[in-house]
Amino acid sequence: MTEEKKFSYPKTFLLGFGFFGVSVIWSVYNAYVPLMLDGKYGLTAGWIGFFMVLDNIAALMIQPPLGVFSDRLRTPLGRRLPFVLLGAPFGAIAFGFIPLTSALPLFLMSCVILLLSMAIWRTPIVALMPDITPSRFRSQANGVINLMGGLGAVLSFAVGAKLYAMDPAYAFWMGSGLVLISALLVLIFIREPREYVAKKIHLVEMKGEQGEEKSVFDNIKDVFNQADKSASRILLAILFWFLSYNAVEAFFTLYGVKHLGLEAADSGFQLTYISLIFLIFAIPSGYIAAKFGRRRTIMTGISIMALCILLMYFLPPAMLANPLSSIMGFGVYPVSLVLMLAGIGWALININSLPMVVDMTDDDHIGTYTGLYYFASQTAAIFGPVAFGGIIELGGNDYRLMMLLSPIFLVFAFVMMLGVRRGEAQKS
Repeated sequence: MTEEKKFSYPKTFLLGFGFFGVSVIWSVYNAYVPLMLDGKYGLTAGWIGFFMVLDNIAALMIQPPLGVFSDRLRTPLGRRLPFVLLGAPFGAIAFGFIPLTSALPLFLMSCVILLLSMAIWRTPIVALMPDITPSRFRSQANGVINLMGGLGAVLSFAVGAKLYAMDPAYAFWMGSGLVLISALLVLIFIREPREYVAKKIHLVEMKGEQGEEKSVFDNIKDVFNQADKSASRILLAILFWFLSYNAVEAFFTLYGVKHLGLEAADSGFQLTYISLIFLIFAIPSGYIAAKFGRRRTIMTGISIMALCILLMYFLPPAMLANPLSSIMGFGVYPVSLVLMLAGIGWALININSLPMVVDMTDDDHIGTYTGLYYFASQTAAIFGPVAFGGIIELGGNDYRLMMLLSPIFLVFAFVMMLGVRRGEAQKS
């Protein structure tokens, strides 16, 4: 018999350490790898964009199939935790080697090992949240999970900026240590529902109606063939808003250096502001959605994000980079305030999108739908930086262009959300 799920803040906070570890790694990676590619290896914006999507290519190839596979896996640890045990240590070791490389092939090899290792446990650790949380509390629980992720990002940008200024390797070694600690806490304190734990390893492939193995693309086709288009529309919306967000995130440090005239460490620190406000609004965003509805909350967040990104295009650098104050030796500028407002919008979107997706299926396919969520987001993360990097290069290396193109995709996401009719919290 399936055991009753109960919402527990302490248990959810402990599970959040998994997302904390993932966030630490990618925050340091996204902030400082572009600077290394530009300064250490002399690559152009187009090639930097290509390097910055390698992690998303790995995730696109690995995460959706692993979501399906984890749905059917039964081990003494359960169906999700074995992936944490496998992926986290290898990812931490590879991440620590990145700043030590002196040749581009070695740099690339370290990155590839990191990307494969992190992709192994991303979907299973995220799918574990709805595994142990009732539907009506999933937005709130996702708020807690993303609060921990936001804490990891803030720590990475704030402390990481200081460490990077001392020695670039220190920021990466901090990430390696924290991801190991985070994974260990999850493995020690989180227990999966009993129906997913077996005394002996038992693997069951996901099969189609005729017994053939069902691929990720078969699952996508099934979603788009449903009479109700809510699932397909929200997946397209996720694709569009991640096209917008990931492209901006990948190039923001260079935008700050080359367009606003900030120092490299100061520009990297600016990402702290969006992460800090995201952290503060993570839990409130779940409660806002519980009161006003997930769809309405997400659409409000899309509108806020579009406005903020347009401001960073239209306002002149002298205004955006006019010093107002300082924190930890880094500047507070008008662009910092814009990023704070953008953090509110991103929290309203990001906290409630995964709960909407997994509440469009049953408990036996949570991993599959989590994989589809990541298929949409990682597809965007692949094409966004590459396309935007190419456009920036064609535009004479004007990094401001991304602030004009990004809101267009947010408009597409808004239009897709207009047709979503399912995915709200279930009362029972």
